Amino acid sequence: MIAWYLRSTARCPQSPNWLALLHYELPIKVCAVSFLNTTPLVWGMLHGPQNGLFDLEFCIPAVCADRLASGAADIGIVPSFELTRQNLQVVPGAGIASHGPVRSILLISKCPAGQIRTLAADSSSRTSVQLARVILQRQYGAAPAILSQPPDLDSMLHSADAALIIGDPALRLDPRRLPHHVYDLGAEWTGMTGLPMVFAVWAGQPGVVSPEIAGAFRESWHYGRDHMDQIVAAESVARDFAPDLVREYLTRHIVHELGAPEYQGMELFLEYAAAARPAPACPGT
Repeated sequence: MIAWYLRSTARCPQSPNWLALLHYELPIKVCAVSFLNTTPLVWGMLHGPQNGLFDLEFCIPAVCADRLASGAADIGIVPSFELTRQNLQVVPGAGIASHGPVRSILLISKCPAGQIRTLAADSSSRTSVQLARVILQRQYGAAPAILSQPPDLDSMLHSADAALIIGDPALRLDPRRLPHHVYDLGAEWTGMTGLPMVFAVWAGQPGVVSPEIAGAFRESWHYGRDHMDQIVAAESVARDFAPDLVREYLTRHIVHELGAPEYQGMELFLEYAAAARPAPACPGT
């Protein structure tokens, strides 16, 4: 996969040929994730030079993956685990990753991790659920039954030993104030492997992703990176987050530019996820 990434980026121009891109049958349907962490990736598509090039819609990660699978979307930002389930072509160079604590993927438990027997999971992202399984099995020797539930911490902990909450709902929690064991799965992965964790990638149906399209996606992210003040001002109001939280999250916790180390981490995660023991049946099912 690393060699593939280097070959792909070598083929893709740094500045996309917009005229060539416009020759594609438009609109190209793009499904993006509605969480805060995706905002810089699509800022150029919403407010910059890439505006109008794509038919853009927003869903939770698992739904984006399903829309790709059904053909309702041509390109989407999908949980990296989805690469084991669908024949997708990765758009190189941009995605959602972390180099340590990610802040928005939290495993919250009433007991130490090694004692978890049931895990209530927000199934919005399949990668996060698989990452929890990998870390609990490899790092703590636990293989809990997994229950899919909406991301409400109290109800999740009422029905299970632990809860997995991701995305914006996790950002609304203050881990320091919770009276439970809290595990940041980005920190857990990097501590266990020494590698970045890639949570999601842009990917498309085979034959859709051209050098021009890949360039447009990278340029949209570059536009977002260069307009971070605007993103912080707009998203803190739209999502009712403190501006400092938005800035710290998008500039210190989330990594959007993917290179060889990130793809190496993703490759190892997919290997570990494939080898993980199946979750046992939930009690009473």
